[in-house]
Amino acid sequence: MRELVYTGFMSLDGVVDSPGGPVEGHRSGGWVFQDLDFVPEAWSLKGEELTDTTALMFGRRSYEAFAPVWPGSADHAGYKDLPKYVVSATLPDKALVDDWGPTTILRSTEDVAAFKEGEGGAVFIHGSAELARRLSDAGLIDRYHLLVFPVLLGAGKSLFGRADRDKYMLRLRESESYSNGILKLVYDVER
Repeated sequence: MRELVYTGFMSLDGVVDSPGGPVEGHRSGGWVFQDLDFVPEAWSLKGEELTDTTALMFGRRSYEAFAPVWPGSADHAGYKDLPKYVVSATLPDKALVDDWGPTTILRSTEDVAAFKEGEGGAVFIHGSAELARRLSDAGLIDRYHLLVFPVLLGAGKSLFGRADRDKYMLRLRESESYSNGILKLVYDVER
């Protein structure tokens, strides 16, 4: 069975969208790169993840945002040839970019559940707040890698939905705090 891991930047009030810019349309876009001193070790989680990543998964909007940038990015070179999975009922096959490893479109949460039953290593989900909420509500996320920023945004998409569903307990696997106030939190979902 494959493990689905959500990795992302999150504000203290749970917002995960627009970390690099105003893409989502609220005034707090770009919050990851504003106001905090750069502390290199706070970003070490991203490098550590690459060794565990066997594939990437995105929602349609995150794929459309990353696909024009990541294939040529030196910062993301380690991801270039990995298999990619895009979860979208609307993305046409012709919208997939070339030269970024093999890409497969999964059309539903059910397709993700079936994919997860297959063989292979950890699949990391970057960005994709709406997808992460759907997969979490369906009980398909196995682990969370979060860098929590000391900011309250008040607007934006939350990583976690408010649906009335069964409770999931999380087990803390790893944590660290950094001098600029960022917290690294790695949780396994207990079932």
